[in-house]
Amino acid sequence: MVVKAKLYISLILLTVVLTIGVVGFLIISNETFVDSLYMTVITMSTVGFGTLHELNQSEKLFTIVLIILSIGVYGYSVTALTEYLANDNFFQLLKYKKMQKKIQKLQNHTVVCGYGRNGRQAIIKLKKFNMPCLVIEKNKAIIEELELNNILYVEGDGTDDKTLNEAGIINAKSLITALPSDADNLFVVLSARQINKHFTIISRASSESSFKKLKIAGATNIIMPDKIGGEHMASLVVTPDLVEFVDKLTISDECETNLEEIAINDLSPEFLNKTILDLDLRKKTGCLIIGFKTADHKYIINPEANTILEPNSNLIVLGRPNQIEKLHQIL
Repeated sequence: MVVKAKLYISLILLTVVLTIGVVGFLIISNETFVDSLYMTVITMSTVGFGTLHELNQSEKLFTIVLIILSIGVYGYSVTALTEYLANDNFFQLLKYKKMQKKIQKLQNHTVVCGYGRNGRQAIIKLKKFNMPCLVIEKNKAIIEELELNNILYVEGDGTDDKTLNEAGIINAKSLITALPSDADNLFVVLSARQINKHFTIISRASSESSFKKLKIAGATNIIMPDKIGGEHMASLVVTPDLVEFVDKLTISDECETNLEEIAINDLSPEFLNKTILDLDLRKKTGCLIIGFKTADHKYIINPEANTILEPNSNLIVLGRPNQIEKLHQIL
């Protein structure tokens, strides 16, 4: 703030010297305003242009004083400008402006509130699938980490409506709130749902009592990491091979088989209200349709070939990377 204040002072001093010069030449030389301004500018800038007329004794003395004042003000202004440019705040401001431009251009992105363990994993997964995303974080040390990793962020509190708006949640596809406090997550869900009525909100929860409250507040899905972790470990005892296989499908980068979700609305209009048999993905791409999500959010495992591809429904497809790539090319 001190450096910025010096810049403002230097601008004020330049304006004062310019005013003194114009008024002085108006009084001493009886010049017009434009001629007085001209004389003041060439005197202050020391460009060496000729005067309008031969200066008398008073005009010469006034010009000397004006030059001395100008040199002093220039020296102060250059020092203030150099300090401002050398100050970290200047470069932070440039980075902030650049980041704001990128954020304003985002569409259908995911906003992640909190860059703790869960938030970090969410960003890694989103980046892996090349999905646009940004983080809302207020911890200075974590913000430095985000900058080093070139992750878009908004500095602030996710429970603040202003911060949520800066993150562009009105244009977002989804929001993940992974704050350590259930109360904070509840507040984020309430605020975000008021701003964007239609996007997906996924919230972290620590206790069972928070589950229903978050659902009422507007969360689409609630994840309890401790509960999931315990169930996962138990499943590795009960059905280890099955769990490991599913983990590889959904998590591992090295797996040669992938699951893919396809929105029926993204298909060519000719397939709307047709059947899975009409789509014929197995023959065209080699992919298998293993699941179907209806428009009213009901899941059908291993759907029949005569299942209607209704609007707002989704297909769950299984295939190898080359088959999934071919699927995207066709659709």
